[in-house]
Amino acid sequence: MPDRNPTTSPGQRFRDLLDQRGLMIPGAFNPLVARMLAAKGARALYLSGAAFSAAQLALPDVGLFTLSELAEETRRITRAANLPLLVDADTGFGEALSVERTVRDLEAAGAAAIQFEDQVSPKRCGHLSGKTLVDVETMTAKIRAAAAARRDPATVILARTDARGVTNFADATARAKAYIAAGADAIFPEALETRDEFAAMRREIDAPLIANMTEFGKTPLLAMKDWQELGYNGVLFPVTLLRVAMKSVELAVDVLLQQGTQASILKQMQTRQELYDLLDYQGYEHRDRDYFQG
Repeated sequence: MPDRNPTTSPGQRFRDLLDQRGLMIPGAFNPLVARMLAAKGARALYLSGAAFSAAQLALPDVGLFTLSELAEETRRITRAANLPLLVDADTGFGEALSVERTVRDLEAAGAAAIQFEDQVSPKRCGHLSGKTLVDVETMTAKIRAAAAARRDPATVILARTDARGVTNFADATARAKAYIAAGADAIFPEALETRDEFAAMRREIDAPLIANMTEFGKTPLLAMKDWQELGYNGVLFPVTLLRVAMKSVELAVDVLLQQGTQASILKQMQTRQELYDLLDYQGYEHRDRDYFQG
């Protein structure tokens, strides 16, 4: 993929997009999906911990993947699609000193922005009950470590607070303000339950805000025009494409097992040529011939 802005760092590109407000940030659950999103005109991507756990490791979203696994997937996605990538680093793989290494490894792998949340490890999906929060002092120490560890000062440190689903909305806003004071560049208020709550968060927080449009959760599904009206800088669609893909796989498996042939679902498939075009198959063949011709 051509570099759309080769003179600017990934972090700065992401910041510039957030400044425009109303940035859609779809989740890419593997490098091929990232390539498709780039080809279709996406401007930034999200590597969701939930989608990564499920799609690559067949594990639930409870913090079971390692930093090395996440860094390698970050590297693969940023190679496949030259778009700013926001990486979900869950609780940071430990306390403040572990967060230092997390930032350095993910930044070196190409991350434009790195997300940390204020849950106790092992964490839970943000829209499930039973979550537990770390104290504010622990989370602010992690944020200070993250901000200090980045080699590019433009790399975005995104602080997620799960307080709304554990304590109350007032605690969520208070934590968001504390995290900004500690060095967070943007805030991700998880599992707010009404449009009014999102509007109130926008009034309270003088920093970029990112909303989460995950399906089947506690947050109403609002359209991008709504988020622009609310003044949100970015909107995540973390697991949307994975859910659609897996439902299609399920249906195809049923057809194969019941009919013994894929003939009835050919029209629902990406063709061989479409896949080759996405992979730039012809470009590889041309370069291979050129190398042998000297």
